[in-house]
Amino acid sequence: MTLTIHDQLMLLHDILSEHTEDCTGEIAEYQQIKRLVQAMMAKNSITDEQLLQLLPEIYNYGRQGEIAQNSPEHITTNKENIVNWMNAINNVHLE
Repeated sequence: MTLTIHDQLMLLHDILSEHTEDCTGEIAEYQQIKRLVQAMMAKNSITDEQLLQLLPEIYNYGRQGEIAQNSPEHITTNKENIVNWMNAINNVHLE
């Protein structure tokens, strides 16, 4: 089953939301963030300019989280960014 762009955005939002709520993240979650962003960028199905500019940042968050020695610290450091990313995802209007 292939996820639609809407499904991918909701999954990405859910993972980011859990990170801010629990202040912890698993390596598999960071890898999933990277895969979701890569898939969305490859499909060129995102037309929202704000989100397009944020996707590389979100990808880097996943990449850095994957190798972070301290996941809670990584999340805390990026908490403001994560909230901005979640807001941008919420504001996307898909065609």
